[in-house]
Amino acid sequence: MNILITGGTGLIGRHFIKSFQQPYQFTVLTRNCRRAKKVLPEGVDFIEELPEQNNFEVIINLAGEPIVDKRWTVMQKEKICQSRWQITEQVTAMIERSKFKPTCLISGSAIGYYGETGNVSTHEDAQVKQEDFAHSLCKKWEDIALKASEHCRVVLLRTGVVLANDGGALTKMRWPFTLGLGGKLGHGQQYMSWIHIEDMVHAIQFIILTPSIEGAINCTSPQALTNEEFTKSLGKQLHRATWFSVPEFILNMLMGQGAELLLSSQNIYPQKLLNHEFDFNHSNLEQTLGDLL
Repeated sequence: MNILITGGTGLIGRHFIKSFQQPYQFTVLTRNCRRAKKVLPEGVDFIEELPEQNNFEVIINLAGEPIVDKRWTVMQKEKICQSRWQITEQVTAMIERSKFKPTCLISGSAIGYYGETGNVSTHEDAQVKQEDFAHSLCKKWEDIALKASEHCRVVLLRTGVVLANDGGALTKMRWPFTLGLGGKLGHGQQYMSWIHIEDMVHAIQFIILTPSIEGAINCTSPQALTNEEFTKSLGKQLHRATWFSVPEFILNMLMGQGAELLLSSQNIYPQKLLNHEFDFNHSNLEQTLGDLL
């Protein structure tokens, strides 16, 4: 199977390629082929622009500016949006004009789609009560991808906090804990919905092999935890105290509006994956952190 990946050098993309290089032939769309070759294994093909005609059986669209690396200025928010919307527009346009259609387009999204959920366990069909920046970003991102549904199956990955030992959120969280400064964020009662990188890439593989899956899919562990519970588990694994806390006003000063990603409560449940009998290998946080750390 020939698979095109946008965002192939990102955390999810590179783990997926390394995990499933044997059964698939990967082509990665990248702006810097030389750098991409250093990150990804041998045997991967690279292109710097989409072809006029599609010749891929599956397209996995993961490209986008990192959402929490920089303060959310007006300019940065626009960059976050356009980096996702434009490439998705280009992918759907390629599918539309091509004679050969892919069997499936798997396109990125995020649980930010749901906004603030409080402590309510939220599945894919839930109504959104709060339309903030994250929701608007994800809603348009998904709507663009769904244009391809006239030509192929479309799956939208509403992804939670991806935990890995070589990048992503866990790397950022680990540093203050090693200094003995780890602690809950704000009041700590906001829910965090997370997923082990291994479950994340296996969920994508499961989606490719399960034609009955389409539409939005929550890519999160079945066991969301509060930020305080997450903090205690991480401190336990790193043998560090967790009595510090980071006040909301500090996060707002450092991150601007982006602080809402850390302070809003999102209790997201992977109902569709479980309905299709997907098996999570890492649904317990302590076991997950022990495995990664």
